[in-house]
Amino acid sequence: MDVSDSYLSIEGPAKAEFTEQRSRFISFAWPVADVNQVKPLLDGLQKEYYDARHVCYAYMIGAGRTEWRANDNGEPSGTAGKPILGQINSAGLSDVLIAVVRYFGGVKLGTSGLIQAYRQASQSVIENAVIIEKYITDTMVIYHNFSMTAPVMRFFKELDIVRFKQDYGVFEYKEQLYECRVEVNLRLTVLGKLEEKVRALVQVVGNKDINI
Repeated sequence: MDVSDSYLSIEGPAKAEFTEQRSRFISFAWPVADVNQVKPLLDGLQKEYYDARHVCYAYMIGAGRTEWRANDNGEPSGTAGKPILGQINSAGLSDVLIAVVRYFGGVKLGTSGLIQAYRQASQSVIENAVIIEKYITDTMVIYHNFSMTAPVMRFFKELDIVRFKQDYGVFEYKEQLYECRVEVNLRLTVLGKLEEKVRALVQVVGNKDINI
């Protein structure tokens, strides 16, 4: 199975701060796995920094990096949310929200100055975050009889699979009855290797003692 089953994210919250021509920029980053997590974080930030001129943000969510948004929150269009999102993309991150609080210092930075400031704020908080690799996983269920326990466990050992759920009883699957049910959640590359091994065994035993 030739797939990419990992992507980069951040381990936990991070913060950074700098000043540009008396404007104060405070940047925050959080890991978010769902868009529903975004609003409470932003609401909390707005409440804590109620006296700030702007709270701009961008997020990227999902292994495929397809769910995203950038918000300028009153700054000139394209000068805040877009450069924040640009730094998320430059770092190859997903499942992340970055917000930048700006306290206006009385000196207008201009379009290029704002873009550079929000870019720097985002880059700084990413540098302060712990970058981690996240894996895309899926679940496989193996049905087998007791006679297949040894080869199944051998496959698990060969692939260094140590976490799985194993049940015994009577399980009906594809109009066959089996004595064992094994459920395992794995990263896609490992799952593909396990599937190849089990399918080869299915063919050998004629689909009577094991199936997936």
